[in-house]
Amino acid sequence: MSIPPTAEPGLVLVSGAAGFVGSHLCDALLRRGHRVLGLDNLSTGDRAHLAHLEQEPAFRFIEHDITEPPPAAAEGARRIFNLACPASPAWYQRRPIATLLASTAGTWQLLQLARRNAAPLLQVSTSEVYGDPQQHPQQESYWGHVNPIGMRACYDEGKRAAEALCFSCRQEWGLSIRVARLFNCYGPRLTPGDGRVVSNFIVQALRGEALTVYGDGRQTRSFCYVDDTVDGLLRLMDGEHPGPINIGNPDEHTVMALAQRVLALTGSDSALVRRPLPPDDPTRRRPDIDRAQRELGWAPRISLDEGLRHTIAYFEQCLGLPARAGRQPTAALSAGR
Repeated sequence: MSIPPTAEPGLVLVSGAAGFVGSHLCDALLRRGHRVLGLDNLSTGDRAHLAHLEQEPAFRFIEHDITEPPPAAAEGARRIFNLACPASPAWYQRRPIATLLASTAGTWQLLQLARRNAAPLLQVSTSEVYGDPQQHPQQESYWGHVNPIGMRACYDEGKRAAEALCFSCRQEWGLSIRVARLFNCYGPRLTPGDGRVVSNFIVQALRGEALTVYGDGRQTRSFCYVDDTVDGLLRLMDGEHPGPINIGNPDEHTVMALAQRVLALTGSDSALVRRPLPPDDPTRRRPDIDRAQRELGWAPRISLDEGLRHTIAYFEQCLGLPARAGRQPTAALSAGR
């Protein structure tokens, strides 16, 4: 395919631009010298995440639902990153139909745009395609263990369908696609009350509230700082490998251990309270990143303690609290880095 003559060199489209990862991706692309068009329907994204870019001449934002045909300004995009989909269980379980349509109808709209523009499309998928995995750690070749009609199905199966659409367009149209499977990502611009474990724990600790631990706290997650995640996405887009490629930190932590780290780093004496484990909640989650290391030369660099300090400082500012995250970590935490 040839680039349409109306295409504007260097224009990058980011759907889900006002979201947590999407806004950081916009920042990184602008630092690289690209012009960026951000789309978001603001159902879960926050315009405030992009406020610092309002006077940036290389950035333009359009409020738009990607389940609808793209705006005319998108026809010049030379690269397309699709991050548009609610990613927090608290949100997508309230709006399961919209979540499923974002992953299916929305991805379909952007794939057609990519075909018209002869542009590569990077689909941001998720470790949730593995469900409650029976393989550990999870390799990209693993087909997953997903409940197709459970409470999480709108997100899990929506993302799986989006991956299938991408690879079908690659097979039938020769479209240049890349698929990234993100594992738990955290950092500044997470939203208080979004239901994600890192933001929940930090906000509860800073407010002096009890930290809510679901189940026995022995379920595991692998937490990747947002800067590392964005670096992985950029490397994937720059390369030729279609994926899927896991982008996540292979360091595995129990939820209980995360709670203890947050308490230590915030200096909080909050108690812990137990709640029943939600249905279909994965008990173990850890990426195998051999493919990312081999194909992209990528591995995460930010330790959990360093990333948590940055994230705690962000929430202190959001909540209007005096900064406490700059204190020296305990000896136990320092030794664990």
